[in-house]
Amino acid sequence: MAARDNVDTWPQGELEVFMTMLDWSHCSAVERAVDKMSGACVFRGTRVPVKSLFENLEDGATVDEFLEWFPGVGRDQVVAVLASSKQLRL
Repeated sequence: MAARDNVDTWPQGELEVFMTMLDWSHCSAVERAVDKMSGACVFRGTRVPVKSLFENLEDGATVDEFLEWFPGVGRDQVVAVLASSKQLRL
């Protein structure tokens, strides 16, 4: 899969594939538990799937809007996830 510089450039369906392939175990802002959100990767301490950040950004939302819509997620968590995803895509 080619590296992407911008979340809005994901072809249809490629974001889903990207999200399932990533290993978030190194990112302290993310946790995964079988009994929480069916094992989806979520922002630590929340039930907000990491995937929702990328879906909202892909749909044109800003980080500030995402944080407003999901008040349990901290800006530092979003920054950590975006930085990790960029490293993982390279």
